[in-house]
Amino acid sequence: MHTTLKIEGMTCENCVKHARAALEAVPGVSVAEVSLSPGLAEVTHEGASVEAMIEAIEEEGYEAKSVE
Repeated sequence: MHTTLKIEGMTCENCVKHARAALEAVPGVSVAEVSLSPGLAEVTHEGASVEAMIEAIEEEGYEAKSVE
């Protein structure tokens, strides 16, 4: 499965690394590609809920929502 998330609050490449690590730590996520501009995450997953991915991003201090 593929999900696109809009992430707000990232200001640097370090933020991107934290967001990517948070997403890839969610059970079921295989790959997360996060870009600072335009603030999107392209997530490939199997069995991970969008809610769990959003929660992982919010725990890092950013805001996220599904673009789909």
